[in-house]
Amino acid sequence: MFKRVRIAANSAARRSTFARRVLAALLAASLLPAAASSVEARDPLLAYGARIVGDDARTRIVIDFDREPRFSVHYIANPERIIVDLPATAFGFPAKDLAARGLFKDIRYGKMDEESARIVLTTAGPVKLALAKVQADETGNSHRLVLDAEMIDKKAFAELVKTQSWSDRTEAAQTTSAIPAPQKAAPGDFVIAVDAGHGGIDTGAIGVDTKTEEKQVTLAFAKALTDRLNKEPGIKAFLTREDDEFLSLSQRVLIARQNHAGLFISLHADTLRQKDIRGATVYTISDKASDKLAADLAERENLSDQIAGKETVAEPPEVADILLDLTRRETQAFSISLAESVLNSFKDQVGTINNPHRHAGFRVLQAPDVPSILLEIGFLSNAEDEKLLLDEAWRGKIAGLLTDAVKRYRAAVMANGG
Repeated sequence: MFKRVRIAANSAARRSTFARRVLAALLAASLLPAAASSVEARDPLLAYGARIVGDDARTRIVIDFDREPRFSVHYIANPERIIVDLPATAFGFPAKDLAARGLFKDIRYGKMDEESARIVLTTAGPVKLALAKVQADETGNSHRLVLDAEMIDKKAFAELVKTQSWSDRTEAAQTTSAIPAPQKAAPGDFVIAVDAGHGGIDTGAIGVDTKTEEKQVTLAFAKALTDRLNKEPGIKAFLTREDDEFLSLSQRVLIARQNHAGLFISLHADTLRQKDIRGATVYTISDKASDKLAADLAERENLSDQIAGKETVAEPPEVADILLDLTRRETQAFSISLAESVLNSFKDQVGTINNPHRHAGFRVLQAPDVPSILLEIGFLSNAEDEKLLLDEAWRGKIAGLLTDAVKRYRAAVMANGG
């Protein structure tokens, strides 16, 4: 029933236009007033174009129609699927234009009966349409169905399936957050995303002596920092990953944004060829790297997705423009302020490398509206740093100093009306 439909768009458009002209003539002559609805039912929508962009955190589908479509959205489990129901529709675009990618592992569409059609989006995991709307195109003569999908957790998807109504066939235009805010966050809480670098198949660096994997070190520090932050009134911290799982760079950014984080702190413990270099470093985002060390580190960290076989997809131009504009302005200024606060906390308490505040084009710091830093706690390539990185007491000390830095940053932001 859902085989891919291939028809010539121009031919369908001519038939559609001809049918509407015949109907208009009949109505004008008042020959068949009672048959208008049945004629309209036989005049299907024409979906004449489609495109899909995105990655494993966010994927957008756009379908062009010859006139405004009405639609409804539903969710099905086992396996997870999104169902988009439409009136009778002729699909006139090449199948390759809507080939599955990103969050979707299979996309099918076709006729249900004489009066309806359906698009079935089989997802790679729990997904929700954070945006589903119809809008007129630039000419005003055609319309677009825009579907923005974002990953959610299994619990949230199960709730969608449980609470949805199949009787509601009204247009499902909506804009919502796909992942709920942390459960214990209260109104006015300062929310912080603590990101343990690497995970799953991406082990990160390896310790020079103990062969400890970076993903284990970063998760231990992230948990310690989250626990410490959550002891502070008015602060709610959460982990982007709670166990040994792989998250793409885009997923980490999306999780922070969907949870309305006011800060994003990504923790790392890299290795260097120069084994004598040790100490902490704080990085912020910039198109141009501050130095070769920062450039090399950003290049390695940005390859994380490829390690897991994930396709790195460039953002659509309009999204890139937004990222460039917002990140370089207010958000980047806040990120620099946070970096300075961290280094002030570390002064005389934690060793840092020469010029400890550096910057480069880290993809994990690209949230356009979340001040973000990447903190290299130390280097697993240095034996002395490695000992500290595996020391529970040292871990607690770092968590306390970072908490002090966050508190000072928050106080400064609130004093300035933030």
